[in-house]
Amino acid sequence: MSPPPPQRLPAPYRPEAEIVRHRLQSLEHTLDWDAAAHAATPWVAAVRRHPPPFWAMESLLKEYPISSAEGLALMRLAEALLRVPDAETAIALTADQLARADFEGSADGALARLSQAALAMSKRLLPHEAEPGLLGKLGARTVVAAALRAVQLLGRQFVLGQDIAAALREAQDAARAQPGLRFSYDMLGEGARTGQDAQRYLAAYREAIEAIAAKARADVPVERNDGISIKLSALHPRYEALQAERVLAELVPRVWSLCEQAARANIHLTIDAEEVDRLELSLEVFEQLAARVAQHHPQWQGFGLALQSYQTRALELIDCVAQIARRHGLRLMCRLVKGAYWDAEIKRAQELGLPHYPVFTHKHHTDISYLACARALLAAQDVIYPQFATHNAGTIAAILQMASAQRNAQFELQRLHGMGEGIYREVLKQEGIACRVYAPVGRHRDLLAYLVRRLLENGANSSFVHQLADESVGMDQLLRSPLRLEAMPGLPLPPALYGAQRQNSLGLDLAVDAMRAPLLQAHAATPVPPVALAETAQVDAQVRRALAAHPAWDGLPVPERAQRLRSAADRMQDALPRLAALLVKEAFKTWGDAVAEVREAVDFLRYYADEAVRIMQPVELPGPTGESNELRLASRGAWVCISPWNFPLAIFTGQVAAALATGNTVLAKPAEQTPAIAAEAVALLHAAGVPADALQLLHGPGETIGAALVAHPRIAGVVFTGSTPVAKAINLSLAQKDGPIVPLIAETGGINAMIVDSTALPEQVADCVVQSAFRSAGQRCSALRLLCVHEGIADAVIEMIQGAAREQVTGDPHEWRTDVGPVIDGEAYENIQRQLTRLHAQARPLLPPGDQPPATRLVPPQAFEIADIGEVRQEIFGPVLHVVRWRGDPKGVVDQLNALGYGLTLGIQSRIDTRALALAARAHIGNVYVNRNIIGAVVGVQPFGGEGLSGTGPKAGGPNYLLRFCAERTLTINTTAAGGNVALMTA
Repeated sequence: MSPPPPQRLPAPYRPEAEIVRHRLQSLEHTLDWDAAAHAATPWVAAVRRHPPPFWAMESLLKEYPISSAEGLALMRLAEALLRVPDAETAIALTADQLARADFEGSADGALARLSQAALAMSKRLLPHEAEPGLLGKLGARTVVAAALRAVQLLGRQFVLGQDIAAALREAQDAARAQPGLRFSYDMLGEGARTGQDAQRYLAAYREAIEAIAAKARADVPVERNDGISIKLSALHPRYEALQAERVLAELVPRVWSLCEQAARANIHLTIDAEEVDRLELSLEVFEQLAARVAQHHPQWQGFGLALQSYQTRALELIDCVAQIARRHGLRLMCRLVKGAYWDAEIKRAQELGLPHYPVFTHKHHTDISYLACARALLAAQDVIYPQFATHNAGTIAAILQMASAQRNAQFELQRLHGMGEGIYREVLKQEGIACRVYAPVGRHRDLLAYLVRRLLENGANSSFVHQLADESVGMDQLLRSPLRLEAMPGLPLPPALYGAQRQNSLGLDLAVDAMRAPLLQAHAATPVPPVALAETAQVDAQVRRALAAHPAWDGLPVPERAQRLRSAADRMQDALPRLAALLVKEAFKTWGDAVAEVREAVDFLRYYADEAVRIMQPVELPGPTGESNELRLASRGAWVCISPWNFPLAIFTGQVAAALATGNTVLAKPAEQTPAIAAEAVALLHAAGVPADALQLLHGPGETIGAALVAHPRIAGVVFTGSTPVAKAINLSLAQKDGPIVPLIAETGGINAMIVDSTALPEQVADCVVQSAFRSAGQRCSALRLLCVHEGIADAVIEMIQGAAREQVTGDPHEWRTDVGPVIDGEAYENIQRQLTRLHAQARPLLPPGDQPPATRLVPPQAFEIADIGEVRQEIFGPVLHVVRWRGDPKGVVDQLNALGYGLTLGIQSRIDTRALALAARAHIGNVYVNRNIIGAVVGVQPFGGEGLSGTGPKAGGPNYLLRFCAERTLTINTTAAGGNVALMTA
């Protein structure tokens, strides 16, 4: 009989309530929660009678809960302080965090006992981003030293040892104190960004396995030995679904070498869980490795996988893993955890506009899922050795109860090093219960940033660990049953992110095969249609038709115009696959960029429709008795909209929608390179009810058609996105015309910079730089052109960026794996090549030039180190990054950037909040982004537009944008002229 076909996971985006109901049904008649709570009560009581020592995590959370200013300050210091190389920045960081907290009020607790005097003096001695005197500086250094000691103490609670040898010694001491304790060592925190990182982490894993193997026994079941946990993202810098082919070819052999090493040593190797978008890829890697285990080491029962119960597919994942085990005749290990990326998963689903969340949005829903998964694991113990990682006494009691109902149940409990020791001290008094400690190993400065972020996500006040130490939380509340499905206010679904007024555009998760399929089908079925060229001689007639159509379009009630734009948005949303395919073919967009652009266009239509309804209502103004005063907005007439090729759908649609929403008619001239996309947008607007003469497309060269439109004496305004020189030429043409003064809305480019200080996390910086500088082949107005990095961390950051940039795939945008597609045309390619030739002669190249033939128009990511900010004099519109080192006061860096005259986007990477805010306030920049990339402004969320050489304002996608398309008119009526103010006379 042939084995069953592999089970596929369901879609990750399903209604949460339905899933929870199913999980509850699976627990019916298998769990008596009241009995479990009764069993857990003595454990909790014992912990409260004998609280853990002051350095334990529970004590720390009790004294400094993460929701408090003190707790947050301590966690943020722990995240950053150890990696700061220079004293001045360390002082500034400590001042920034401790100045907002009151450690003096906690003088009887853990951290205060450690460095009470120093911390109490912090706010008096630490300079707050100001030049201290000598005494102040000496005092500040003392306080920083105390803070460092406190962070190092905190590090000991998170990290078992700073290398594997030290960790093994600590584990041996712990096992002597508590016989039978087992360990799973986790060597790493962040994932690899470079190929060099991946090889270094692979070597660290091999060294750790060798050290663990030296203490392992060959004559006992594998679960009785210590083992190792590995992160697949640490072993490959592009561990992503869209890079699956490469990942499977390169990563599987690396992990297999570790599996063989562990199998020979009779120790376990568990693959840790990661983000939802990597789940299918992880499962594919896991099955390929399982097949090799079955072939080469069939007796080894130590291969395992971690499962996150907060994922809505966790229960189905257990079924998949059990099927893999049965298909290959193996017994696998499965570690069940709650999950550690909740905030990131929620934000990703919101940003992508997905229909549902892939994780549960209520804690007790995750608790229900955990219990349902525990039941499933116990039921599959013929092929799975269950491992239950939890610090919740009620959950532990429930697991023990469910296990007792099965004959000879084999399983173990797990806890994180530094947490849950009190509860497990009581639990392990029962015979026959095994516990394994998940033990991070590594330098504090490397691991604390990662671990603290996980704690910040999972150490909320509602957590059991926090409430356990809080005796004001009664036993009934602490051990309350999670087995309930209540009507609770929760997070709005991503489509409802902006409330009932405006629906968020729907997007796709390209990591999901089913969501990619419509795009591929559309790509095969969508040609790039030809668009007829307009003739200069026709411009006057088309302007006259637009003027003739203006009274009727303007005369529609504003809600009716808005509704037609919303209808166009719905049509555009429905056409997303076709429009995205057209963007890939005509504008050479990668799939991710194409989907995002369609969504932005949809958002523009809906946002401007709502804004027009909001602002185009008469406003009554105060005045003297017997007089009414009213302010009204009115359309101006026929507008010329000139859009660029780099966002041929989103910017085109945004310009047109703004003009139409306010009652103007439109003559739209798209970029010469991308007329088909513009024609599709116009067709959708016409189908939604916008009259053909109210919106006309004029395709042709800017020098002829564009110039003729701008020069026409009867146009009411021009909105333009493109280069600064062209914007200046348009402005000059408008100024030289006879007749009315015509408004110009211009959005141009910029020498966009990112300032990185020495508190920044290098991995986060590398991610943001690569996204900002090289995504869309650097062909965004907002793209990063200049990286200003503090000299104290410059070498490490530059090395990481170099490695991450080399991992970018340059190629055909139709391929899913492509990160950097071709530049728009031959002229753009030649211009970039001239600039690269100059830079190779004048600056230090940081990346190889690549060997792409000119016919492909592919420019691989390029970077150059320069000596001074002033050397960057113009924008290079491609994947080219300048890097400069700085020292001293970062305010001086901002002043130099201001002196360049551009003002579009700026990034700030710093953990010093007051510094980031001060730099943002000092910058003459339209859009400032702190601790994130600097691209991808969202309509209505980050209104976009610059100042100086970067544009005129107002900001697109913001609440002031539509005002520029309107004329303001005031109506004053003297009511006394018709007999007086009746209301006053009858008062």
